Amino acid sequence: MITIYDIAEKAGVSAMTVSRVINNTGRISEATRKRVKKVMEELHYIPNSMARSLVLQKTKILSLLITDITNPFYTTLARGAEDAALRAGYRLLFANSDEDYAKEKGYVDMMLSTRVDGVLFAPTGDHSLENLLQLQKHNIPFVVLDREIPGIEADLVLGDSKEGARKLVEHLIELGHRRIAMINGSPDVSTARLRYTGYREAHLLSGLAVEDSLVIHRNFRDFQDESALDALIHHENPPTAIFAANNMLAIGVIQALRKRGLQVPSDLSVVCFDGFGPTDALNPFLTVASQPAYQFGALGMQLLIERIEGEATLEHRKMILPSELLIRSSTQALA
Repeated sequence: MITIYDIAEKAGVSAMTVSRVINNTGRISEATRKRVKKVMEELHYIPNSMARSLVLQKTKILSLLITDITNPFYTTLARGAEDAALRAGYRLLFANSDEDYAKEKGYVDMMLSTRVDGVLFAPTGDHSLENLLQLQKHNIPFVVLDREIPGIEADLVLGDSKEGARKLVEHLIELGHRRIAMINGSPDVSTARLRYTGYREAHLLSGLAVEDSLVIHRNFRDFQDESALDALIHHENPPTAIFAANNMLAIGVIQALRKRGLQVPSDLSVVCFDGFGPTDALNPFLTVASQPAYQFGALGMQLLIERIEGEATLEHRKMILPSELLIRSSTQALA
């Protein structure tokens, strides 16, 4: 293994000078810097990143923790985060909690032991407060994505969940639907609460009552409780439309409807929050409130790097990105 002493000997400089070139510290002439780098290239020397981190007190490694890697929203978000990190000279470690608090905690413990420079954090829910407090306790900067956590002060990048949900339900109401069911995430997730608020506001602004029996709370990751859907279908006054609070729920709902011989939109109109990334262009079927997922990741990473490098304001920043209503063929007017 090539060491800095080998580099120093061939370049005719001290090991300390080689170390300063590698870590970009100290005052060294440009000619010496070039000579040392040339020798490093000739000997195919790869600096020891752990040793560098001890010198610089930085690893130049960041972590992105998301809740569901299978969700196209987070896949696109991850691309935005990675691109922004690489542009700034950082490497990115990915972690996926699967909407599981215990798994999330395990990744946070790993981040603490690895001493990443910062974390872009999409929480599983309100209980993620404890994990964020652990990062805070160990002075690891973080930015919270997508879901707001009561009790924590941090930079935030959020979508306008309430407004997007309201626009989706208003679209259904404009088509003549008066019985609109909602398949939602868990109430301990801020986006689920806000999307329900938007659903409720659209009803109240249109003079419609909100019926609790038409609202189902489950997990944002998938929709496996088909008995709940059966309860809606066989309701004494069944819904004519369904609002799925995210794209993964929408997929599960449509699959379950088709298993029962029901077609979208001829039997039930369906709308959902979040698009499906590049696949939307291949089969633009679902009416959605589309969020700028790439910008979530890129902007979140920019805020994180500014915080790490001391370029952020003392006051924490809150960015709310708007959604766009895209009307497609999964909805139709009532006859």
